[in-house]
Parts: sequence; C-alpha cells; structure tokens
Amino acid sequence: MKLSHKLEYACRVLAQLARSFGQDKMAHIDTLAEAEQIPANYLVQILNELRNAGLIASKRGKQGGYALAIEPERIRLNDIVKAVESELLESNFQGDGQSGARVAEIWDEIGSDFEQKISSYTLDQFVVDDSSEMYYI
Repeated sequence: MKLSHKLEYACRVLAQLARSFGQDKMAHIDTLAEAEQIPANYLVQILNELRNAGLIASKRGKQGGYALAIEPERIRLNDIVKAVESELLESNFQGDGQSGARVAEIWDEIGSDFEQKISSYTLDQFVVDDSSEMYYI
C-alpha cells in the first residue's frame, strides 16, 4: 500500500501535538518541523488542513502556535485521512461491462473494511512513550 507523505506527516505532527495535550502551551511550527523532520513550508499547508477539519487550533503572535482541539483518544485515524487525503476513501469504479458491477462491489467492500479498520485506531495510539529515554547526570 502506498500512502502519501502528506498523510504520514499529518499523523506524525498530530502525534507530536498529542504529547502536549492538556498543557497550557502551544507548539511552534519550527519545533514541530524539527521534532518530526518535516519541511516547515509543507507543514504549514498540512496544519491549515487539520485546522480547517477542526482537529487542531492555532493562535497567532508571540505566544501563538498549534495545539490539538480535541482529546487524542477522540481523534480517529479516519478523521485524519478525511482531513488531508479524503480521496483515499473514495471509490471510482464505474461498474461498466459484464464484470464491472461485481468488480466495483468487491472493491467497495474492501474500501468499507479499510475504513472500518482505520476507524479503530485513535491518535493516542500514535504517541511515542518517552519513558525509555535515559538521562545522565
């Protein structure tokens, strides 16, 4: 399965924002870009789409930045897909010809299974636990 970098980056930046959910600070785009090794100019576009979908909030100014608008456990993977790559969930089979209807039916079933599967994952499952990091004094 080949998915876009855009979808991958959206999942990674949301996982980064989920790490600080509930804290009283917003993440700056440069910090997010560096942490997830995503080009900042491309990240701006992705963050705008995530904001338009209501998954994140943004604030301008010196104290501004980005934060999740919803609890990580309430954001499903299919919400992320719909926000940045909705065409991934669309079926485009015509159903023409003798076999077309059956082929379309099978692919529609696969698409439904796929959407059900990605609905079973939530953003909190994407967050990496930092407890394995070692600190030396």
